[in-house]
Amino acid sequence: MDFISAENVRFSYEEGTKNVLNGVNIKIKRGEFVALLGHNGCGKSTMAKMFNAMLTPSFGKVFVDGMDTSVEDDVYNIRRKVGLVLQNPDNQLVASIIEEDVAFGPENLGLTPEEIRRRVDEALKAVDMYDYRTHAPHKLSGGQKQRVAIAGILAMQPDCIVFDEPTAMLDPRGREEVLSTIKTLRDRGITIVLITHYMDEAVMADRVIVMDSGNVLTEGTPVEVFSQVNLLKKHGLDVPQATELAYKLLGAGVKFDKMPLDESECVSMLREVLA
Repeated sequence: MDFISAENVRFSYEEGTKNVLNGVNIKIKRGEFVALLGHNGCGKSTMAKMFNAMLTPSFGKVFVDGMDTSVEDDVYNIRRKVGLVLQNPDNQLVASIIEEDVAFGPENLGLTPEEIRRRVDEALKAVDMYDYRTHAPHKLSGGQKQRVAIAGILAMQPDCIVFDEPTAMLDPRGREEVLSTIKTLRDRGITIVLITHYMDEAVMADRVIVMDSGNVLTEGTPVEVFSQVNLLKKHGLDVPQATELAYKLLGAGVKFDKMPLDESECVSMLREVLA
């Protein structure tokens, strides 16, 4: 059974206006790492909010672990299962001390002080921010703030975390910190949905879903999706830099068995081809 299932989902923010989503069908398995790609305005962030019932479809259904997101009595349990990390961490930090901020979610679950303490410490250690637990959030870098925001979600022990462009406002160092944290969470078996427009981030995923104009354009493994260079370019989308280089070399007559996804893979394949 799929952990998250979107079935023919249509959505518009105001009645009578153009749909943001036009019959989207998406299935995500428990423990899977899925990257959701597309232009700004393609509907991917709207879809993210569907996954934890912040929004509900105008038509169609979204199910989380068998629960219908449009059923009001199930919303609380759905949001316990699916956490949402937003683009700007400042929008998710609510306290003046880091450990108090991370404790906010567990406190609202009505847990005992001992359990809250355990979860806060465990979550901060998971994102490598335990040593900063008594610091003020406003003194942190962007990457550190985002990791604290992730810890706040993690302390609620969700089955799935949806990241809505979590690195879009970060510098390269902060971006690497957050991506490293996401990899750690993946290794712990948490279901991850990463919404991004950085193609090199999507390469980490088990599966890639590309959206365009409120529809699913294509989906598959990173190799399957990024091998469709002509389709992606036709819709104004990029591919990883290594794939772009291989695509241009292919046009110049260099033959590849498959399209590389990162620098090391590209270098290895070039050595074989040019040997």
